[in-house]
Amino acid sequence: MRIGILGGGQLARMMSLAAYPLNIQTRIYEPAPESCAAQVTERIQGEYDDFRALFQFIQGCDSVTYEFENVPIETARWINERVPVYPPPEALRVSQDRIIEKTFLQDLGIRTPAFRAINSRADYDRAIQELGFPFVLKTTRFGYDGKGQMVVKSLEDQEKAWILLGGRPLILEQFVPFDSEYSIIAVRDRSLAIRTYDLIENQHREGILRRSVCPSSASETQKRLARKAAAAVMEKLDYVGVLTIEFFGIGEDLWANEMAPRVHNSGHWTINAAVTSQFENHMRAVAGLDLGSTELLKPVRMLNCIGRMPDRQKICADGWTKYHDYGKSSRAGRKVGHLTLMHSDSIAADSLEELFWKEMADSD
Repeated sequence: MRIGILGGGQLARMMSLAAYPLNIQTRIYEPAPESCAAQVTERIQGEYDDFRALFQFIQGCDSVTYEFENVPIETARWINERVPVYPPPEALRVSQDRIIEKTFLQDLGIRTPAFRAINSRADYDRAIQELGFPFVLKTTRFGYDGKGQMVVKSLEDQEKAWILLGGRPLILEQFVPFDSEYSIIAVRDRSLAIRTYDLIENQHREGILRRSVCPSSASETQKRLARKAAAAVMEKLDYVGVLTIEFFGIGEDLWANEMAPRVHNSGHWTINAAVTSQFENHMRAVAGLDLGSTELLKPVRMLNCIGRMPDRQKICADGWTKYHDYGKSSRAGRKVGHLTLMHSDSIAADSLEELFWKEMADSD
């Protein structure tokens, strides 16, 4: 069996590595001349509107998936007419536009921050009058890792945000004073079976995920709400594969921030600390296989390496740390790898984490 993957970054790399023990071949399709996934699997280079190259890509593929949600919907639909695409192209359409996404979630009864669509300066001024300060102004498409957005707290920031982001479709969202940030990672197979991983607690800085912890501090009520939301989205979209929804925790409630129709950074710890990783379960679902257990093996912390990798010998000296280098060149603000800390001793884990943050302090 061969599964095609649109995109050639670290998620495609980890999907390919997870597929190998299942005797599933992978092939990536990537416009960029360099790709860290190409270090471990076959690659075809081409633009997403190059249908001749895409036709070559799908030859011999039993199904196709993707590693990021900005694959052009026309490309996904064209492929789906020839080879099954999982998750379905409709999941891409919903997640590519923040207005469509939040409307979709609200229609399912999933609470989100209040928002307004912004297509002009008049829309912007009216939305501020209605929702007030503070708020978050975002592009409706293509934003990730804090790009294409700005938190606005004052009249001065209001003008800066419009100068920076105005002139394209935007969304103005109510700023939510959350207690915690969480994500749910769920997977659904072709027989409609659903499995979910434990709710994950996340910490971001400058819009980039820095740290994920499992199990989280979430209540049983919040865990139930997260599972219910994931199941509702998957059923509505006739979903196959891994789905991630990010939430704000507010008291006992959960408000959805955004969804990602793919494997997710906050679930990288599953490679080492779950019975079946999110990557293997995604490959299983896309390939038509039964899902593996999502049980957490032991408490875990995942730390993102931003800009560069830490010293391998120093950070792994304890024997309890898993070191994942994505094979990328160093660059400020770039995710180049992650660490998985699985210490039974929380004091030792705290000490190692402190060492990690000190070493990484200047890499952003």
